[in-house]
Formats: sequence, structure tokens, C-alpha cells
Amino acid sequence: MAEATTRFDAAATSDLTTARRPAATADPQTDPRARIALAGLRARAQELGRLAAVTIDALADPAVALSIDSPEFADLARETVPRWHFAMLNDHERNDALAVALERVIPAGATVLDIGAGTGLLAMMAVKAGAKHVYSCEANPMMAEVARQVVAEHGLADVITVLAVRSTDLVVGRDLPGRVDAVISEIVDCGLIGEGLLPSVRHAREELLVPGGILLPRTARVLGALVQSEVAAGLNRVDNAGGFDVSLLNSLATVGHFPVRLHTWPHRFLSAPVELASFDCESGPLEAGERALSIPVHSEGTAHALVAWFELELGGGVTLRNSPENVSSHWMQAMIPLPTPLVVDPAEPVELELAWTETQFSLR
Repeated sequence: MAEATTRFDAAATSDLTTARRPAATADPQTDPRARIALAGLRARAQELGRLAAVTIDALADPAVALSIDSPEFADLARETVPRWHFAMLNDHERNDALAVALERVIPAGATVLDIGAGTGLLAMMAVKAGAKHVYSCEANPMMAEVARQVVAEHGLADVITVLAVRSTDLVVGRDLPGRVDAVISEIVDCGLIGEGLLPSVRHAREELLVPGGILLPRTARVLGALVQSEVAAGLNRVDNAGGFDVSLLNSLATVGHFPVRLHTWPHRFLSAPVELASFDCESGPLEAGERALSIPVHSEGTAHALVAWFELELGGGVTLRNSPENVSSHWMQAMIPLPTPLVVDPAEPVELELAWTETQFSLR
């Protein structure tokens, strides 16, 4: 359940951009790549201008803008709230796992912080599990209002407080009456960290949770295997189309991990799964990092990517995972592209450098 309902993270993007930024400023007059970047800024400015114009028009005629049945509202909802909320809430395995874990780890009478309210589901589950009061924060104001109304419809408005704020902006004594007994969150993407789990849990642990308080999830790890799939690689890379070289588009390819539902694409594993990274929510640093990987290969072929998935230990003996064989999970797998396809052979392990910001895995 995402704290921020958009998958764009400005801080993480800044981290990744800083790591790749050249020492000298590129000149768009002489550097073709700089002209592409400049065009990107213009495209962003155009989109911001469009959104501003639409908002101004809506404010000029609020009767239409505030009608849930209007086409204008439909556009607003589609642009503001990602569609994956529906698939997530219909993931019964996920919902049941969270409910069981909360029943096992939330002490009776506890005060709880729920990071990433969504529709208020985890907050209501926590109350059912015995929490005295839940403070549920949601960065998206539209989703926060949905959560308030869902909570009220279930008669829980007196024990669940929905805050339209990002958790890292919460302050004890202003937003919360005191530190909470437990922090619960399921702000994970296909590659675990893409929704801001690391900085959110780190801040909550240090600033909002009582010493020795309960954290859900407790630990997490990311596993991955080398995969050959020219088709899946084509989701993020192109060379020729219709007899023309269009590889310049690769300068706009995703550098870090992105979602792919692996079983829908022809593929072949070239290695067994290995652990890529692990995170201890209770006491680990939960920061950006890097590590060298040495991956034994069991089949020869051409590796296009590492396909990764998470194992999330919620507590109480409950684990959530989005491994490739779990085709019923709403989470896809994370594809971490290799810088270039790599011919591999069982006689020699593959040596790679894995790096992660607070929200993105990448290989180099």
C-alpha cells in the first residue's frame, strides 16, 4: 500500500541523476544529447502548463469539477490515483497475509502508525487486531479523503485518524500526541524499495516509534536470477525498427528496475536465485548501498537482465513474496537490465556490481 500514490520519487531521482551527472555542463548548442535533455524539460513544462490550465478551468466552474459523475472528475481521478490500487485491493493473498500478521503482532490497546493509508485497509485491520488508536498517513489528498470516508462508513472514525501528509513530515507533538507503539506499512513495489520503504521506515523508527516498539514488516530481502529474454529486454531497449536505426531512444531507457510480469514473456533462467540485498527494518541502516555479485550460471546463453523479487517478513511467521511462480500476486517482478547483453557459460560465474538508491536498483 503506497504512501505516495505516484511512483515518481523526486529525492530518489535526484540521487540517481547526481550519480550519473557529468563533471562539465553540457551545451545544447553542440551536444545532441543535451538537446534531448532540454526537450525533456520543455515536455515537462508543457505538461505542468496543461495541468495548471485544467485546474484553473475546474476552479472557475466548481459545480462541474466537484461532480463525481462528470467526465472532468473521471480525468482527475485517473491522473491522480494510479490504477494499481484496484489490483492491490483485490489481491486476496496479500490481504489475508496482512490481516493474520497484524492479529499476531499488534498488542491489545496499542497506538499504531499506518504509513500509506490507501483506502484505510491496514488501519481498520489493526483496530480489528486490538489497536486502541491508529494514525494513518497518506500523501495523496484524494486517497486520504477516500480513506476518511471508508473508515467513517465502518464506524471507526473515533479510533482511526487519517492524516493527509507524508510520514516523513510527521512531527510528534504536532501531528501525533506521542510516539506510537507500532508502525505498520506495506509501501513496496515489485522491487521492494520503489515506494520509499527505506526512508519512511528509517524515519519512523528514529522519530515516531517508542524504543523497542513493533515494526511491520520486520525484515525483507530481494532475490534475483539471470534471465535470457530478448522479448522482455525489448521492453526497455531497441536497435532497429522497419530497417531504420532508432537506437538513440535507448538514451531514454530506464536505468533502474522496472516491473515485468515474467510469465507472460518467453524467457529462460540461466542461474538459480541468489540474494541480492537484505534489509532489517528493526535495526538495519536502511540506506542506499552497493555490493559485488558473483552469480553461478547453470545454463549457457545470453543474459539480458536480472529478474528480481522480494520476500517480506511481516512478523508472526507470515511472509509475502512476488516470486515468478506466484502468478496470482498483483505485484509483478522487477527487471534490472544489464548495461549490455552478456554471453554466459556455466564454466564461469557472472560478476556484477549492484547498486541501489533509496528507491531504485541498478546494475553496472
